This record gives sequence, structure tokens and C-alpha cells, in this order.
Amino acid sequence: MKDLSRFDCDLYFAQIKTQILHCLPFQCLIHDGQLFYDGRYLRTQSTSSSKKYSQRLNSPSKTTVLVDGKARYSETVRMFVKVQLPWNVVIPAESLDTKGLMLQKSIIIRLLDDFSTKKATKELGYFLALITLDNIGEGRVRQHSGDVLFPVLFSCITFKLHRGEILEGVVHKILKHGVFLRCGPVENIYLSNQKMHDYRYVPGENPIFMNDKMSRIEKEVAVRFIVIGTKYIEAEKDFQAVVSLEGDFLGPVS
Repeated sequence: MKDLSRFDCDLYFAQIKTQILHCLPFQCLIHDGQLFYDGRYLRTQSTSSSKKYSQRLNSPSKTTVLVDGKARYSETVRMFVKVQLPWNVVIPAESLDTKGLMLQKSIIIRLLDDFSTKKATKELGYFLALITLDNIGEGRVRQHSGDVLFPVLFSCITFKLHRGEILEGVVHKILKHGVFLRCGPVENIYLSNQKMHDYRYVPGENPIFMNDKMSRIEKEVAVRFIVIGTKYIEAEKDFQAVVSLEGDFLGPVS
């Protein structure tokens, strides 16, 4: 596992068109003796199967966190991950061409189509961006249809929330008993009023939550939170999360 370069961070940020979170201003994160680039939570990791990948993903490594000049340790966060995956791409017989470049183009186009409809899996999270096509294996003809199946190996960026991560989201719905936030591709992030004890509900045409220090949680406000639970909805290929403001330096971000 290694940190991504500054160029890669900027590239992925541009491709996924979503916010990549930064470290809190009082923190510097160091991994393998090197300072994180801008505190962005990006890691690279490759594997030959999603099962093996999932096992490694659930065994986070230690990261040194400097808080007020003192060393602390935390789990390495993996909100955005670069992963290498094997897939099978089926090319219809009528799309086959004897020219190598044309065949490669057909495989890439079909892979992009398949990738765009995949959306998410429970193990890897949301599929955001296909980066490179790393290998095309030998094609195998299907007897009944004449289509050709090509095993391919490609690299992509995925997004998944994990319990214990501190992230930022934007409020998009306010209810009496809590608020819903979005973070990247995740729209259903619920913050209950029981998990923001200092805040009280203020009804009105544009309801808000506010505490005694006049700090406001309202629509389109960015809120820093900690993830306390996630759930994958198989039928919708979507994730839900429950979050909390119980902890230091959590709440609306000015």
C-alpha cells in the first residue's frame, strides 16, 4: 500500500467531481515516514480478487497522527481507494475485427459501459472512475452465440465509508428528529438529534438545528462527523450511513 502522488490526487479529484476531504487544521498525518499530500485520504492497493481485497481492506494499518506536536496512532482511512480488478468483457460477434487496435477499442468501450452500470458493491463501495486497462487476456468463444469473452485486468477508484472515519458532508434535508447529509456519492447519511446533544430543533419555513453558541446546522452547511455505522442496500446498490457529532472538533465547518 502506498500514498498517491499529488498529480494522482488532482487527477482523481477532477474525474470524480466531488470533495476530497482534508486533514483537520491541527493535524499533520505521516505514513511510512512521509507527510501526506494535503491530508487527502487516498491509498493505493491492488489484488487479483475482490475477496482477497476485502480481507486486506478490513485490516487497516497504523498511521502516525501528530496532534499539538504529540504523536498519536489511528487506523489508516480508506475512503478513496485505487484498486486493480479482474472482469470479463463480452464482445458480440458482429463487433469483432481482425485489426488489433479496433478490437482493443471495442473492449475498452464495452468495459466502460459495464463499469458505468455497476454502481457499487458491498465489498468495494461505489465505482467512481476507471483509470487504466492493464491487461487483456486471450478471448474465448461462446459456443451458442459466437460472442467472445475476454478476461481483462483494470485499475479504478472506489469510494466507501467505514465506521470510525471522520468526514465532512453537506446537509440536504432537515427533519425534527435529525438531518440527512450527502458525502461524495452517498446521499443517505443520517445524523440523529440524539447524536448532536448540544443542538436543538428550531422549526420554521427553513428549519435548523442550533446550539447555545449560535452554531447552526441548516441546508447546504458542511458538517464534520464521525461514521458510527453503514448499511448496503443490495436492491438499490446503494449505501446508507449513521453518523454522530459526539467527539472533539465535530460539527458545522465554517
